[in-house]
Amino acid sequence: METYSLDFYQKSADAILAKLKEKPEIAMILGSSLGPLGDEIEDRLEIPYADVPNMLRSTAPGHASKFIFGRLQGKAVVALSGRFHSYEGYSFEALAQPVRVLKLLGVKTLILTNAAGCVRTDWNQGDVMLITDHIKLMGDSPMRGPNLDAFGERFFDTSEMYSKRLRRLAWQAADELDQNESTHEGVYFFMPGPQYETPAEIRAIRILGGDAVGMSTVTEALTAAHCGMEVLAFSLLTNMAAGIGNDKLSDAEVAAGAAKTAHRLQALLRRIVQKL
Repeated sequence: METYSLDFYQKSADAILAKLKEKPEIAMILGSSLGPLGDEIEDRLEIPYADVPNMLRSTAPGHASKFIFGRLQGKAVVALSGRFHSYEGYSFEALAQPVRVLKLLGVKTLILTNAAGCVRTDWNQGDVMLITDHIKLMGDSPMRGPNLDAFGERFFDTSEMYSKRLRRLAWQAADELDQNESTHEGVYFFMPGPQYETPAEIRAIRILGGDAVGMSTVTEALTAAHCGMEVLAFSLLTNMAAGIGNDKLSDAEVAAGAAKTAHRLQALLRRIVQKL
């Protein structure tokens, strides 16, 4: 097992801080097909992940692999255009790296987005789900290994990991944008991928209380909770999960679904950032 020290993360943060004029307080990790929101950031500074010491590399399709610093709706932000997944071969411990670097940059609020499969048969493809909680039945954790006290305590609470305050703010934004009918709250069920789930797995996920299913977000949320960040997370329901309907699941279908409806979530995120 690899051991990650505070110096390991600080080296990444210091390389970024040397280039910044302003520290961000808000970070957004942009999921599949949500990268265009990063294009709206003004006074931008782009830093490729490859230029940051110790930074992971994103290999998932449609992920640009760069930090975008600047201002959105008048707020100092950073967007991570490209995220990292365990199916790429990264250990859960390695997946703590991006959020820990954000913490060292001064980020206090983390907004997570993902493209997910819809488990609920009474919701629609293209809807947006505010994540209230998650289920991860895999035994591993990004906090496995020696605890780094500079980030948080060894044993930490996750009962309100997805901020109720920020969810209220999101509902206000949805109401202002007339998106209430296409916005829901629910539980995100983590699956490791990269294969899509079987119909039997989706039936089990529904019984266990999952409303959407995906392959990301949970390691980032757990790391942020350990670091004491306030977290808001969304799933863009780009497709109906396996066994719901007759469509064959594919990356192309997910991308097409996201392209049609990502503007809803992008508008919601803009309004939320404006309110923060």
